[in-house]
Amino acid sequence: MQQIHPKTLQDLEFPTVLNQIALRCNTELGKADALNIVPFKQKEELMHVLGETSEYLASFSNDNRIPNHGFDQINSELGLLKIDNSTLEIAGFRKIGGICKTVAIHQKFFKKFKEYYPLLFEKIDALELQPDIPGAIDEVIDKFGEIKDSASTELRHIRTQINEVRGKINQSFGAALGRYQSLDFLDEIRESVVENRRVLAVKAMHRKKVKGTVMGTSKTGSIVYIVPEATLTYTRELGNLEFEEKEEVQRILNQLTDTIRPYRDVLMDYQTYLSNTDITAAKAKYANEMNGILPEVNEERELFLRDAYHPLLFLSNKRKNEKTWPQTIKLHQENRIIVISGPNAGGKSITLKTIGLLQVMLQSGMLIPVHERSSVCFFDKILTDIGDNQSIENHLSTYSYRLKNMNHFLRKCNDKTLFLIDEFGTGSDPELGGALAEAFLEVFYEREAYGVITTHYANLKALANELPHATNANMLFNSKTLEPTFQLVLGEAGSSFTFEVAQKNGIPYSLINKAKKKIERGKVRFDATIAKLQKERSKMVETGSKLKEEEIKAREESERLEQLNSKIKSKLESYQEMYDHNQRMIQLGNKVNTAAEKYFIDKKKRPLISEMLRIVETENSKRKKTTAKKAKAQQEEKKQVAQELEQKIKKVRVEKKIKKKKEIQAEKNKPRPVFKVGDRVRLLDGKAVGTIDTLEKGKAVVNYGMFTTNVSVDQLDLVEAKKK
Repeated sequence: MQQIHPKTLQDLEFPTVLNQIALRCNTELGKADALNIVPFKQKEELMHVLGETSEYLASFSNDNRIPNHGFDQINSELGLLKIDNSTLEIAGFRKIGGICKTVAIHQKFFKKFKEYYPLLFEKIDALELQPDIPGAIDEVIDKFGEIKDSASTELRHIRTQINEVRGKINQSFGAALGRYQSLDFLDEIRESVVENRRVLAVKAMHRKKVKGTVMGTSKTGSIVYIVPEATLTYTRELGNLEFEEKEEVQRILNQLTDTIRPYRDVLMDYQTYLSNTDITAAKAKYANEMNGILPEVNEERELFLRDAYHPLLFLSNKRKNEKTWPQTIKLHQENRIIVISGPNAGGKSITLKTIGLLQVMLQSGMLIPVHERSSVCFFDKILTDIGDNQSIENHLSTYSYRLKNMNHFLRKCNDKTLFLIDEFGTGSDPELGGALAEAFLEVFYEREAYGVITTHYANLKALANELPHATNANMLFNSKTLEPTFQLVLGEAGSSFTFEVAQKNGIPYSLINKAKKKIERGKVRFDATIAKLQKERSKMVETGSKLKEEEIKAREESERLEQLNSKIKSKLESYQEMYDHNQRMIQLGNKVNTAAEKYFIDKKKRPLISEMLRIVETENSKRKKTTAKKAKAQQEEKKQVAQELEQKIKKVRVEKKIKKKKEIQAEKNKPRPVFKVGDRVRLLDGKAVGTIDTLEKGKAVVNYGMFTTNVSVDQLDLVEAKKK
């Protein structure tokens, strides 16, 4: 596959898709890389990326959720590691340690679930795990970002001395405080802190009576801040020790940097992996929102998009709770070119863009919103001519640009090309432009290129009808209301409904009739015939849908009656069994009653016992004997039925839980507005409007005039957007 031209990507609104994917990335590096996604050149690499995205999408619907992949980028740290004798800061070491630990968690997870995620496992298994890196960092830096005392013997010794000196400073300061307090030399506040040092708050009148160094005075001049002389010696000693501590810390960081420097390439691979994972996760989230899947990829050069949705239109309508109409289209060796005709605003351009955008997305490693039985192939080139591309800078008219574009098509077009042209041939004299467009189409056809074009020209419709491997198509139009139905129908050309639409919009009939007389009668009859055929097709489709609905209703009623009959039959059988059982119990009761009356009269036990035994043996002879094995089998069968029922109940509960999670996730993944400094915003649950002063790492400082506050951008709403 070759690189697709940027103009084609722009025509198909592919950059908008990239922006939406970037919004779903968690990291800044992932967002930047997402905006630079381009179609793949190698098919093997593309299939690998598509498989990874499909596996990540599957993780949303099972219990084996992929661990978090968030990280802080280390590009500056990698740059410093490249320079000899450079030293990283503590924050840089913490970021490096975080990346190493995240990669280790991912490797452990995918190793455990490699049967579920074989491609994702293969990707991380190629990385060489280096536990020495986070181990070396953890030995030096604690979880609060401070150098540990145990980082070196010298550092421990220095810090022990620092603590001892600080103790002596506090002790000597306390003694001076008590002495001068008893002499009433101190103010009521007694002490304060100046330049991070404890000082005595001495009354100005007694300043010469207190020995020490003056650090300043109060605003009124009534208090003089003095460091007692007793603490000065210890303070100088503390300063020397703190300098030694700083030098030792620097030495430790230099040593740690040298330890990590050889692993620079490994760290770069780690960051690349996490950035790619972020993009894969964003693609999966995007696919999840628009019901995207990985369709079958064939080698027969067949493009079959069933129930395909335009991603941007689908998501936009989804937010508005509006319906989006899917399209079904098929291109193969026996039907390479489709010519779509019909009235304006009927959905021709959207259908064209849907085909092109889905193909570009697929060849860029994204899942697409189509039916699971769709089948796709890959094209080396995708050529588009969509919209009015008039260029003032290059002094090109619309038609001049189109001719230049067609010249480009003629140079590039071959049997591995997909071309998409909107309003083919327009911009010049209808007859001359139509004839030239017809010649272009014949060249594309001879080169066995695949393509879809939209047009109003009758000669192109006729050509598509004559060529064996081309076909006409039209967008259905309601002839009564003159409103589009946004449904594509293959097999026949569509009328432009020119005069009908004009009449509906209030153009006088006399003027329309005058216009009809100005054109060739054959053209009017041809267009009228097409319009009549479309009306007949609409009626047939409507009748067919009604018959189908009635057939479905009849089938449902038949099934309902059959179920009712089965229930009645079952009840009758159970009633019959109950009746037979009751009759048998009555007969048995009569026999026992007769034996009881006889015993009541003659009081003889032996005949009574023999009679009762005879009755019992007679009843037992009617019972079917079951072996212990059969009884156990029956018990197992009942147990199995109970287990199956319990599993079905669990499945229903899990499906409900997953559905609820998806709804919550979809709500969370709604694209948020991109904020910038100076935007007017308000809190989601507030009314006060403020202005963003600064933005940093997902946090914003909002100025409300009287005060400022620091909040997360997730809690903000853009006021200007609502006004627009």
